[in-house]
Amino acid sequence: MIELEGLTKRFGTKTAVDRLSFRVRPGVVTGFLGPNGAGKSTTMRMMLGLDHPTSGTVLIDGKHYRDLDEPLKYIGGLLESRAMHGGRSAYNNLLCLAQSNRIPRQRVPEVLDLVGLTAVTRKKPKSFSMGMGQRLGIAAALLGDPQVLLFDEPVNGLDPEGIHWIRNLMKALAAEGRTIFVSSHLMSEMALTADHLIVIGQGRLLADTSMAEFIRQNSRSYVRVRSPQREELLDALHRGGLTAVGTEGGVLEVDGATTEEVGELAARHGVALHELSAQRASLEEAFMQMTASAVEYHAHSANAPQWAPKEV
Repeated sequence: MIELEGLTKRFGTKTAVDRLSFRVRPGVVTGFLGPNGAGKSTTMRMMLGLDHPTSGTVLIDGKHYRDLDEPLKYIGGLLESRAMHGGRSAYNNLLCLAQSNRIPRQRVPEVLDLVGLTAVTRKKPKSFSMGMGQRLGIAAALLGDPQVLLFDEPVNGLDPEGIHWIRNLMKALAAEGRTIFVSSHLMSEMALTADHLIVIGQGRLLADTSMAEFIRQNSRSYVRVRSPQREELLDALHRGGLTAVGTEGGVLEVDGATTEEVGELAARHGVALHELSAQRASLEEAFMQMTASAVEYHAHSANAPQWAPKEV
């Protein structure tokens, strides 16, 4: 388990992390989300003892990182895949780490095989593609067979097969009862991987909740319906106490109802339907809604369309 209590980090007058308190529990994949500049990387660096907090504490299974004897056996982290020595072979990079933490030599080929790098064991990381470097970084994180693992943008540079592999690996590790904490900007992948979410903005905690609850609380779900008898459908919906919002293409969006309720209303009034579907927001939409006021860097398009649905 990872426990943060009042964690704060200041760089001069800039507060990067502001009194963060949360727990990352074992047995689930916990996603770590936030806009650029939110303080995610700084938080993860403090978890691994790479940055020292201005105030507050981080405990790994009840201990400060600095107090861990042979830390790779407790916690593994992928923060920067290019941190490996470029002129030393993949095998020797891992062997040095293993020897520094008294990890048996035979563990090195095991993790290289696990991440799919057996064929390049003797090659130097400076010749690796980004995806291969990422796999080597993951091998280093797994080297001590730790119970706690941190991954910062683990799918960077990976091809579709690699993304599928790391997703299943994280889920399998969590199923073994390990603590898995993963940061990513790829929302579609996070939605498939994480069970729980920690969301921060401008260094502060915004949400600590399950994936399903986060989407439910921070997004809009509605029923999408389309009919050649649009006016009759509107009348039926209004009689049923439902509000419809008109969008492009003659589609109506109905809040606060199920597809069954809308379909039965239409049937009772003899209205033919060409489309009837439940629309649920994605993690990306929920994230954008939650963090809208916490985004530090904004891009503006001169040609962005100014359009919104209108109630009918």
